Amino acid sequence: MADKQKVAFLGLGVMGFPMAGHLANAGHDVTVYNRTAARAQAWVEKYRGSRAETPAAAAKGAAIVFSCVGNDDDVRSIVYGDNGALAGMSRGSIYVDHTTASAEVAREVAAAAQKRQVEFLDAPVSGGQAGAENGKLTVMVGGGQGPFDRAKPVIDSYARACVLMGAVGSGQLAKMVNQICIAGLLQGLSEGLNFAVKAGLDTTKLVEVISKGAAQSWQMDNRAHTMVEGKFTFGFAVDWMRKDLGICLAEAKRNKARLPATALIDQFYAQVQARGGNRWDTSSLIHLLAKD
Repeated sequence: MADKQKVAFLGLGVMGFPMAGHLANAGHDVTVYNRTAARAQAWVEKYRGSRAETPAAAAKGAAIVFSCVGNDDDVRSIVYGDNGALAGMSRGSIYVDHTTASAEVAREVAAAAQKRQVEFLDAPVSGGQAGAENGKLTVMVGGGQGPFDRAKPVIDSYARACVLMGAVGSGQLAKMVNQICIAGLLQGLSEGLNFAVKAGLDTTKLVEVISKGAAQSWQMDNRAHTMVEGKFTFGFAVDWMRKDLGICLAEAKRNKARLPATALIDQFYAQVQARGGNRWDTSSLIHLLAKD
């Protein structure tokens, strides 16, 4: 059980809103900030806590500042400047960024934080909106052992697993691996299910039996039936997946890793976007096969 602390949470999207809520429910003194003030007010009305007009104001006096925003530039917009989080943070406090962003921006922000004697952890999450709402996220962390040990009991408010992967940037690199694996898995599941439909198999029986063997996956257990039904409103959007895969492909250019399947599947997602599926969930790859 974590000691009750004064914390801030910046970014109240579909992930940040419930994550900050778990912190409040755990008894922490939470101040929130969101670019759209009405969203922050809605959070205050639902949970115990307060809201601030700027990231700096939210961060003032906080032992730990959390953020979960959209991309690298969004991170920079809430961290830097007179109204940025670092301007309001105290020496020895910790900044924990849950945004799925590049390892490059993680290292950049860590260096800026260090100049102000603030610790930094990059801590992207996996588990989607449902995981955030249920407090069952997986958190991959990059940074020092000391700040990790201090932050983990608080992060555990909304995590079922929280693991220090290595130095700053390692959390983001681990999240890239996560997204690479999911992309390949979903393409394989899409092809298999589409094959089953074309072959006239009973997909309910099929999934029941193959999910008991080596083909089993979270995606199969949770998305197979909705994929066959052509329903794609169950989680992580294609627009966000393309953002993440872009980060993976850019990092692969730097570290010389070959990602041939990932690059191809990224283009498949581009085709889904062209069909108007920007907000469909990532299992919508099957739409390209079923509606060829």
